[in-house]
Amino acid sequence: MPVVNFHLVEGMTSSEQDERLLIGASRLYAEVLGAPLQRVRAFITPHRASRFAVAGDVVVNNGLHAPYFDFIVLEGRPLDERQRLLAGFTDLLVDTLGVRRDLVRGSCRRVAPQDWAIGGEPASVLRQDEVEARARATAISGDVERR
Repeated sequence: MPVVNFHLVEGMTSSEQDERLLIGASRLYAEVLGAPLQRVRAFITPHRASRFAVAGDVVVNNGLHAPYFDFIVLEGRPLDERQRLLAGFTDLLVDTLGVRRDLVRGSCRRVAPQDWAIGGEPASVLRQDEVEARARATAISGDVERR
């Protein structure tokens, strides 16, 4: 399930930086979610500088590299995990690409397990035990917080 996509301006990173970003993101995802590395997918979607606007102008004119990332987790992942990923992917972009932290943006999309397919099968079926365990943990932590 873990999928992250980095939207970067074409030509503003080296192939070495791209590789470090993809490998680092994959490892971060696996670590934070406690998921096997083989489940993780990381992508870079390049955009031409003439088709990427930052601060009201296209990058070809202002030269601002302002990466955007989005990632997907199954519904039920705790807030602290999602926030660790938001911070971690931002740190990774800043450290790996040398971009300005204030220009980095990111988002998390939560997907219901019945709406995510793995090899054509719903995650609600293939990952049923994991999904149910997270739901129980969330319910227990919610009960503790309300007391």
